[in-house]
Amino acid sequence: MSEHVLISPRELCKLLASEAVVLIDTRDAANYAEAHLPGAVNIHEIFTYLATSTPQGLAELHEKFSKAFGDAGLSGKETAVIYEQSMATGFGQSCRGYVLLRYLGYPRDKIRVLHGGYVAWRADGLPSTIEVPPSRPALFPGGSAAGSILVDLAAMKAAVADKRIVKLDVRDVDEWIGESSSPYGKDYCPRKGRIPGSVWIEWYRMMKPTPMGQMFKSREEILAECATVGISRETPVIVFCFKGARASNTFVALEEAGLKDVRLYFGSWNEWSRDPSLPIEQGLPYKEQPPA
Repeated sequence: MSEHVLISPRELCKLLASEAVVLIDTRDAANYAEAHLPGAVNIHEIFTYLATSTPQGLAELHEKFSKAFGDAGLSGKETAVIYEQSMATGFGQSCRGYVLLRYLGYPRDKIRVLHGGYVAWRADGLPSTIEVPPSRPALFPGGSAAGSILVDLAAMKAAVADKRIVKLDVRDVDEWIGESSSPYGKDYCPRKGRIPGSVWIEWYRMMKPTPMGQMFKSREEILAECATVGISRETPVIVFCFKGARASNTFVALEEAGLKDVRLYFGSWNEWSRDPSLPIEQGLPYKEQPPA
């Protein structure tokens, strides 16, 4: 795997000794209070925030997280290292933090995701603490939003009509087949189903168990998973889930595997399903075969 985004616990130790780093813990307050990486600040809303891709929704997203990351101490000079419990138990929330920072225009070479999360850190015998660091707010850089990595509702509508673009649904299987509308409950959204023309790779398939916990598969293994739905390195892909967290996990995996044109529909099913004017596919995504 490329180390451009993912960083191992030992690599993080070297980074902490050589340059300014802001550690961002995306777990809930209880887990953070129990123990966290020394010096880490807690921003759980990276995971919980439900965004819409309307102009107003994106403006609110920009304002909220520019302030949150500034309050955490990010000025553009520091490297942000984001982590969750593990790559499979946090539903992609550390990767969602990566996507948010990319969208807000934070320097790409200053954003890392701790590969394996807190579980990998502790499995490597590295220290944790219950101490909350003193607040060191900074002026978050006001760069232009890197909107090219995110797709809004209008662009997603256009993509549905464009067969050249693969719409990659990475939700859990019960959501894909239309038995549930969301991870928050079967009827959390008013409609169940799929965005028309989408293909499916459950987000878990980008990872595999290791002694350090769930970790991303190798570049070759990820490309093999992609090939099952007709995706190559050259294929334009828009990835989505329910609210963009699991899709962010897949976004990182696809970028690390070398895909050249990957974007993310941040509003995802939570936004699409709530507009009754938008088409959806319902029923089983395959035809049941009669018994032989």
